[in-house]
Amino acid sequence: MRKFHVTNFGCRASQADGAAIEGLLAKSGLTPAADHKSAEFVILNTCTVTAAADDELRQVIRRVHRENPDASIVVTGCYAQRAPEEISGLPGVSLVVGNSHKTKIAELLAAPYHGEVHVGDIFEPTEFLATPVEEAAGDRSRPNLKIQDGCPNRCSFCIIPYVRGNSRSAPIQQVVDQVRDLASRYAEVVLTGINLGRWGREAGMRMRLADLLRILLAETDIQRLRLSSVEPMDWTDDLLQLMADSPRIAKHMHAPLQSGSDTVLRRMHRKYRPHHYESRIRLARELMPHAAIGADVMVGFPGETHDEFEQTRALIDRLPFTYLHIFPYSERPGTPAAEAEGQIPWQIRRERGRILKTLGQQKNRAFRESQVGRTLSVVTLHNGEAMASNYITVELASTRPVRSLMEVRVGGLTDTGLREHCDFPVLTI
Repeated sequence: MRKFHVTNFGCRASQADGAAIEGLLAKSGLTPAADHKSAEFVILNTCTVTAAADDELRQVIRRVHRENPDASIVVTGCYAQRAPEEISGLPGVSLVVGNSHKTKIAELLAAPYHGEVHVGDIFEPTEFLATPVEEAAGDRSRPNLKIQDGCPNRCSFCIIPYVRGNSRSAPIQQVVDQVRDLASRYAEVVLTGINLGRWGREAGMRMRLADLLRILLAETDIQRLRLSSVEPMDWTDDLLQLMADSPRIAKHMHAPLQSGSDTVLRRMHRKYRPHHYESRIRLARELMPHAAIGADVMVGFPGETHDEFEQTRALIDRLPFTYLHIFPYSERPGTPAAEAEGQIPWQIRRERGRILKTLGQQKNRAFRESQVGRTLSVVTLHNGEAMASNYITVELASTRPVRSLMEVRVGGLTDTGLREHCDFPVLTI
């Protein structure tokens, strides 16, 4: 039997693409292999959001070629779309397939090839490739479902629109059918996308993300839906109110901030301003007093002054965040920011990142402390833990069935999460 192995890199949307590729290859008659060492075809589904992601991919190619020199290495995904010729010249690479041709990967493997590159205009495709990711690394209890792809924004630091193309939404009935199927096996489904809040915005759909959520709540038995990252301008009053009102939507808001400085946001070509962002966060907290509220924050963007960084720090300090993802700015060739003047030394980027990371840790601990004594709705995971609606991991006091939705009372803190209250003394030796 001819075997294949898919390795995914990057975001949840990329994981969903990888799952769809596995499905396409299996339908074509190929058999999944346990690892790349035993596969005839090794498909590397790539990310290119940072230079580090590119470096990782090149290292993996070298390792795969060294450990399985007879394998045909097929590179697809975002890096393949951005720099196909660069990849095709690497030893061991047999085929490069961009995002533009990802849906054709099974038929490309069935034809004679060697060193071929299949990359076209990413803004032409309209088809939607997605399969639920039911076995994400480390958590087989909360599948990710990609319902949107592409991005209409042109942030000056980001290459993703140029490798993912225009915003495309999964058809309503497809989403309903997939969630309905997942609901028979899982308590929670995570909806994700490249720019999730743009779902339904294409010409002719006249829908919004909140409309889709209402349809899913009405037409499926899913016990809990969770939204992944949604851009600040797409956290509408309607969406936040629906989230607050429905016990079947996780109380979890992730809104990328990037910077709390108006001038930096303008240089980033972001479509909101600090006062607008703050209004969204404060409304979410007013409607959902115990919700998780998280953000992505970039430090050391070209030209970022000490005062501009302090504006970001001050905004974060006064807002009710429960966790932060901090990223030092990383130059991405092909973007305007990479060519901008005023590149910040890495030592300063790292120091600013350390300051905000410490602030985020303080806020996270304070939030977790506020949950002690409360009863939380959780979904049980496979490792003796559970994920609360408000995105805190809870260490369970006893074994529970996996993938179950239940309530637990919080008794204390762990290093990074919470611990279930235990009515029985714990014996130690």
